[in-house]
Amino acid sequence: MPGVVVLDHGSGNLRSAERALARAGADVTVTASLAAAAAADGLVVPGVGAFAACVEGILGLGAEEVIAARVARGRPVLGICVGMQVLFAAGEEHGVVTKGLGFFAGTVGRLTAPIVPHIGWNTVDAPPGSTLFAGIAPGTRFYFVHSYAAPPAPEPDTVITTTTHGEPFVAAIERGPLSATQFHPEKSGDAGAALLANWVRSL
Repeated sequence: MPGVVVLDHGSGNLRSAERALARAGADVTVTASLAAAAAADGLVVPGVGAFAACVEGILGLGAEEVIAARVARGRPVLGICVGMQVLFAAGEEHGVVTKGLGFFAGTVGRLTAPIVPHIGWNTVDAPPGSTLFAGIAPGTRFYFVHSYAAPPAPEPDTVITTTTHGEPFVAAIERGPLSATQFHPEKSGDAGAALLANWVRSL
């Protein structure tokens, strides 16, 4: 079984992610160890709550260097929810802009929709070539809990899956070894299990 580390940086559904990844066929460790994060076959960066707090936790560990080194070496990283958002250039919450990790262009901002937060099941529009959504039928629903999202914008060699809630936003993003989802695959039942199994098999 591939070894996967769920990074404990102080923000995230750690145990839910651990259980879901184990069911997907991974040997999972939840840890703040940078050495373990660097050595794992796959690294998962979870996140819930505020963008700024998630960035602070990652920087506080020094984990941004491990993430960058893994991506540079082609070693897989998966971000989940706010763990996806912090991979973008910046996030704006309550008028305050916080610098993100900068792997993807764009600023995460508050959704413009009749109802915010966006809570519940929604379909996604995955383009051809997605590894995460391979074999997952169009119209499949995933579970979202968020008030902020990244605007979809084309990037070279990047597969962007979108969802609409009031406006289109990035539901998942994939480029080389770096993948991420705005929704929670660990809370998305069979659909999330299939997506995580795709990722684990890619390791």
